[in-house]
Parts: sequence; C-alpha cells; structure tokens
Amino acid sequence: MWRTCKSLCLALLLVPAAWAADEPQQSAPAARRGDDPAMQTLRVEVEVVNVFFNVKDKRGALVPNLTRDRFEVFEEGAKQTIKYFAAESNQPLTLGLLMDTSGSVQYVLDEEKRVGMAFLNEVIGPKDLAFLITFDVNVDLLQDFTNSKSSLRRAFERARINTGGGDGVIIPGGGGNPVPTVPKGGTKLFNAVYLAARDKLASEAGRKAMIIVTDGHDEGSYYTLQEAIEMAQKADALCYVLLVADRKFYGSSPFFGDTDMKKLTEQTGGRLIEVEKVEKLKEAFDQIAQELRSQYSIGYTPTNTARDGSFRRIQIKSTDGYKIQARQGYYATKASN
Repeated sequence: MWRTCKSLCLALLLVPAAWAADEPQQSAPAARRGDDPAMQTLRVEVEVVNVFFNVKDKRGALVPNLTRDRFEVFEEGAKQTIKYFAAESNQPLTLGLLMDTSGSVQYVLDEEKRVGMAFLNEVIGPKDLAFLITFDVNVDLLQDFTNSKSSLRRAFERARINTGGGDGVIIPGGGGNPVPTVPKGGTKLFNAVYLAARDKLASEAGRKAMIIVTDGHDEGSYYTLQEAIEMAQKADALCYVLLVADRKFYGSSPFFGDTDMKKLTEQTGGRLIEVEKVEKLKEAFDQIAQELRSQYSIGYTPTNTARDGSFRRIQIKSTDGYKIQARQGYYATKASN
C-alpha cells in the first residue's frame, strides 16, 4: 500500500538493545532514497492503497505481461477504480531475512546460512536494502539496513545456535526494561516477525518482504501469532516462510509448524514453501526470487474515505481466471486526534 510515510525515524533509533550486533554496519535508508523522484511521490497526503501481487496459472506457473484491463479490485466487496497499474515494478525492494537459530535447527543452520547468503547476493541490487535477524531465546538484529553484500556475509557468519540464557528484548517506549524470557530453550518466532515489521519495515515505502527460515515452532513469544500477522499487515510486508523441519531433532515426534506459518503467509500475501530436504533449500529461495521479480502492482484510492484505522479486505480478481497471490487486506490510516 502506498500510504503516507509518517515519520517513524524515532522507532528506528530505538531499536531493541538485544538486536544490536557487535559492530553493526548501519545505513541511512532515507538519505539513500531521498534523491529518487519515484520515492518522493509516496509522501503525498492522500490515502492510496497499493498492492503488489503475483499471478499464477492452474499449474502454479507465473503469468507475465498481463494488462490493466485483465484485473478488477474490490474492497469489502465494493469495486474500486484502478488508478495505477504496473506489470513490472522497478521500485526498490526492502527485504528482511529472519533465521531460526534455536536448538531445533542446529543440524541445518550451516546450509541455511550458505543458501541464504547466496540468495541475497543474487537478489539485492544497488537500490535495494536488506537486514538480517536471528531468533531463538532472543531476537537479535545481526545486520541493519544495508545493500553491502560483504556486510551481510559477515552477519551470516555471526549467526549461532542459542538454546538458553535469554535476557529479553528491550521494547521501544517500554521504559527500557527487558521483557522476561524463558530461562532455557525457546524460539521467539512471533516476536521476530512482529518486531521486524514494526521497527524495520513499517517506515519503509515500496516493495517490502520478509523471508522467514524456520521449522514454524514458536516457544516463549509474548506476542501472539495474530499480533504478528496484524503488524506485518500494517507494515504492508509480504511474509514468505521456508519451512525446514530437521527430522534429526524431531525424530518420530509429531510436527505441526506448518499450520501457523500457512496462516501467516496467506494473510500477508506471501507463500509457504515446505522444504522436505535441506538440499532443496536453494530451489525454494530461487522460487521466491522469481516471484519478487515478477510482481504486478495495482493502486487505487478507496471509495471508503473514513480514516478510522479499520482493517479492510481486498480482493483482486483476474478476468482470465488466474490465481492471484496477494495480501488479504490493509489497515486504513487513522485520523490524528
């Protein structure tokens, strides 16, 4: 959604203390993008909903080169007038990679790091930004916004399994007190999604996505799955999940991580990809890279002009009967008191 870019710099300055890397390589997104005329148009005081989406045929193959007249947009069932359409987006990409570093992924972490770095090396261009977060008993920001591939590589190298000793996360505006964590074990997956959306992606304009590499199991988060989903929706961030369940760890125990992750991805417009073998990880990353390069974009001014902060459902329909992969809705801007 192309919405007014409110000043959220304070939130970025108050990033949780537990996110800080030893020597973070920080960049200044606003300064880097300030000279881009296309980005300046995003700062107008008009409620404009912008939706990035993919189009797929019955076999799941991406469908390129469709025109504006092949689509219809509805908000809460009411048809909207398409004001803007692009079959190929040149807008910069802001990408967050969230990696599970809890004990349940200890046997697959090295491969995840190797493939994840190769993915960012391929996808991140001069105008794009990426950051790296790991989550276990803590949520740690190993690399803040950057397009430096060497900085991202060093951040990947610092990722380690952490199974205990959680010291909490400092929440901006929370008085500087750590939120208690479980003393041993824990996978703060929902916390990681919530914080990445709120503190990193919400203030960014244009195309935004999170790629979450995990087995989908959350333990110890103080934010719920629904709260994480709502914050991702408010940040207009697509959530992709690469579900990697290490069978060496789980053995014959039942595994249910896919249920929550399917809900997260469907409601934010991303996709769940189950990676049954770690050797297939590159193939999964390649699928996401292809989807990010093949997005359509539709923009409209809602007929409902109420600035009430409510959640409004969006439906994009293809007149050709193709499947649309898009977020399910957005939160309207709330009027200032």
